[in-house]
Amino acid sequence: MGLLTINYGMFVRYYGIKELSPRNSIISTKFSARAFASRKPMKKSRREGRPSKSFTLQTKETLPEDINGLADMHPSNDGNTNNGKSVDSTPPDIISIPSRSNVLQACTITSGLIAALGLIIRQVSHVGSMEGLPILDCSTEVSFGFELWHLELITGLVLIISSCRYILLKTWRYFAESSDTANKQILSSLQPYDYLVVAFLPGMSEELLFRGALLPVLGFDWKSVIVVSTLFGVLHLGNGRKYSFAVWATFVGIVYGYATIMSSSVIVPMASHALNNLVGGLLWRYTSKSLE
Repeated sequence: MGLLTINYGMFVRYYGIKELSPRNSIISTKFSARAFASRKPMKKSRREGRPSKSFTLQTKETLPEDINGLADMHPSNDGNTNNGKSVDSTPPDIISIPSRSNVLQACTITSGLIAALGLIIRQVSHVGSMEGLPILDCSTEVSFGFELWHLELITGLVLIISSCRYILLKTWRYFAESSDTANKQILSSLQPYDYLVVAFLPGMSEELLFRGALLPVLGFDWKSVIVVSTLFGVLHLGNGRKYSFAVWATFVGIVYGYATIMSSSVIVPMASHALNNLVGGLLWRYTSKSLE
């Protein structure tokens, strides 16, 4: 099950993450070793006056052997064979796995920036409303208040969203692939207790911005719910997340928006988002471990 967090892959890459293709690394290493080994014969043949093969020809001659060496690692389905072994003509999918420190650092910085933007919008709307501008005061429409019945609403949201996500993972292949790719990039290097950070920080900061600031600023009605949820979904694209994941994020945004209008509290979507992230991340971790 996937974490519903805005794509912060660019922040992870900024802190030193590189995407590497295992095959390209192996081939380039072999070519470099052969090229180095061929320098002595080339120099010797020059001294003795014998013609020598160019580096280009040496590389071309070694290429089939290199591919044969990789045939067992990457079998192909296109019917091309070499000595009875399949040869893969396309490179494997590249999935970069950031280190634990890079993931936590990127998550903290991104969440901090999103929360700061949400607080700025709320403050600007408050000042603008006090000055008589035709703008809703975010702090009045969506407060940080909490009532006992909000617990029932939060519990219902977690159950509904987690159940819908589980059904989609079992029935929608593209959504399952997008979720799994995103989870591998974010969660693979983390410890179980790190999941609290990557679940709660994005969940709380994103809801502060989208449901606590943008939703009331744009009107605090169903139109604003649709607009904000669509933006929320689009920002979840990238780093292995395809349009299926964006559709899911848009749906979840609509549910959180409706809960915000019902409760007039940003605490409800914050808690629901964070708990859903935590449940999804932990289930993915232990499910993937059991499969291995």
